[in-house]
Amino acid sequence: MRLRIDLGYDGAGFHGWARQPGLRTVQGELERALDTVLRTSGTELTVAGRTDTGVHARGQVCHVDVDPDALAAAATRREEGLAALRRRLDGVLDPDVRVHRVGVAPEGFDARFSALWRRYAYRIADRPESVDPLTRGHVLAWGRPLDLEAVAAASRLLLGEHDFAAFCKRREGATTVRTLLDLAWERDATGVVTATVRADAFCHSMVRSLVGCLMAVGEGRRPPAWAGEVLTAAVRDPSVTVVQAHGLTLEEVAYPADDALAARAREARAVRTTRPASTS
Repeated sequence: MRLRIDLGYDGAGFHGWARQPGLRTVQGELERALDTVLRTSGTELTVAGRTDTGVHARGQVCHVDVDPDALAAAATRREEGLAALRRRLDGVLDPDVRVHRVGVAPEGFDARFSALWRRYAYRIADRPESVDPLTRGHVLAWGRPLDLEAVAAASRLLLGEHDFAAFCKRREGATTVRTLLDLAWERDATGVVTATVRADAFCHSMVRSLVGCLMAVGEGRRPPAWAGEVLTAAVRDPSVTVVQAHGLTLEEVAYPADDALAARAREARAVRTTRPASTS
């Protein structure tokens, strides 16, 4: 039986999502909790987005394949099946990771490959009056004000399908072609700036590199056109700062209708290259 698990976590105490020997990770903690509750061993999770060290999540999604008999054995007289599993997982896990929902996944569901897009938010307090000690764990305090009009102009140059190699840490055999659907900046009533970044997928350090590039534009150190030049170069640019992890939160992962899940997974597994430019 494949289960979909929706969860959130404070990334400050984790060395990212992915299991690593000797280090505390979200995957490692959740897999151990599942093994404890289900009395199994070797549980393996598949996740929608592998967050880096220190990155938070409100809307993370993963899936796990379990033996229905083990699930039934985890039930109690008062609660049955999935309700008991969710409650017992939260009872085993530390408070910095919470399971929101557990459900039977529809046929064809894959937490990673069935996803249509992921949405992240990066939060910045760039004014002294907007720096709140109570939010320091998930909002970056920045000492220089940002010009959001300049940032918006630069952001528009990055939208669409491109090779984002300039903003990614390369991994052997992995493509860096992505489709950036949204890159919007707004300032709320408290003065905090939120960059909302939505794409079909992200490569390693991509969001924090994009934000670092655009903050340089917002400070006036670079013109808006520079962001497009960095993108076009398609090589890692050492002048692009990868901003700190704690300002970044995975907010949401979206999936298609149930009858399109399998097709979406097949499409996403295909290695992509940038499409050739139109000659028309």
